[in-house]
Amino acid sequence: MINTKGIMEKITMSAHQQLQLTKGKILVRKLSSDPNLTYYLYIPLSSKLDAPVFITVHGIKRQANKHVSLFASFAEQYECIVIAPYFPKDRFNGYQRLGINGKGERADLALDDIIAEVKVLTGANTEKLYMFGYSGGAQFVNRYTMIYPYRVARIVLAAAGWYTYPDILRDYPFGIRRIKRHREVNFELMKILSVPTCVLVGEKDILRDKELRTSKDIDQQQGINRLERNKRWVKAMLASARANNLNTPYDFRVTPESGHSFTECMQNGRMGSRVFEFLFTK
Repeated sequence: MINTKGIMEKITMSAHQQLQLTKGKILVRKLSSDPNLTYYLYIPLSSKLDAPVFITVHGIKRQANKHVSLFASFAEQYECIVIAPYFPKDRFNGYQRLGINGKGERADLALDDIIAEVKVLTGANTEKLYMFGYSGGAQFVNRYTMIYPYRVARIVLAAAGWYTYPDILRDYPFGIRRIKRHREVNFELMKILSVPTCVLVGEKDILRDKELRTSKDIDQQQGINRLERNKRWVKAMLASARANNLNTPYDFRVTPESGHSFTECMQNGRMGSRVFEFLFTK
């Protein structure tokens, strides 16, 4: 459960009322506790109190605004609030790994502050989150779920460049044995394996471009391109879940006529429909 203590004092009732007048519009907000941190918010016209929250996390091109724009119509249909955090490179250079054992600030903690504020502003239900990430954003959601599985209802990961595996013999971010310098973080394998997951990747997403992280270790563990890496990770998660007597769904789907482009996957691959159907149609 994300702590909202102290948030209420910083947001007045008039701010809450004003926000209700902006339903159906894409809002660009500054976090009240950190005005240098921006996030996009969409409250559908159909939104009610206790509405579910859909979080979409951008890739390294940081197109958070495009994510909100292209998902807004689906948010109306499924009556959910959309949060799209923006992680600027100068502060969150390693957001894909949550800022843990890497460069930049802790992106996971920044997201938690945003969620807490949105809960106070909208009355949304943030007990369980519905999450999507594209490319670097999929890496973020993969690792956020590994560390906070109890906060997550369902996830969709699209075109991640590489993954953290449910491997208790390898250190984070390759596996979940431990996190150097962050011994307070404990991985709970059974909870991790209990989060329903869908993985999407474009059928043409097979290039080893400059954005794809490559190394001998990653290539050997995960494959040489995104299509192979995404398929192999799903296979590993599914095998681990079944070995632990869990029937958690791990879906793998290829988006047609799509390379490594969020817009192309949305327009050609029907990614929006696939994402929301998996997250909100049980």
